[in-house]
Amino acid sequence: MKILKNFAIFCFGGLSYGLLEILWRSCTHISMFFVGGLCFLLISFIDSSPYFGRSMILKAPLCAGAVTAVELVSGLLVNVTLGLGVWDYSSVPLNFMGQICLPFSLIWLGLSIPAALAGRILKYLIFSEPLPPLRLFSFGVPAKEEI
Repeated sequence: MKILKNFAIFCFGGLSYGLLEILWRSCTHISMFFVGGLCFLLISFIDSSPYFGRSMILKAPLCAGAVTAVELVSGLLVNVTLGLGVWDYSSVPLNFMGQICLPFSLIWLGLSIPAALAGRILKYLIFSEPLPPLRLFSFGVPAKEEI
């Protein structure tokens, strides 16, 4: 069941990521399905893990960092190593090798909260998991009975 759940989260994330790209820049690439799927899996893991606390305000930077790391590794593979030129942030301020940049990391900081919420709703609708409340400002580690 866990493999099926992760596969569903991966596919939802891949399709969502591609759709965001189409809405943002009018095109996408098949590699973005895999990048998006992995990013969404990581966001879902960070969101559901009790080790990161309950506050989405604290989890959002972790999610944005995870997405940025995935984009860097995939950019180095897809754009630099394979030479596919799927994206180039060279003209964007505060970029690293044209593969990642601070403005898009900040966008992911904001998008990680709706992405985490979408993951919760997906698990609720498809796998009948309980729908936990989205706690933006809840600090501290959850009690044992909440894990």
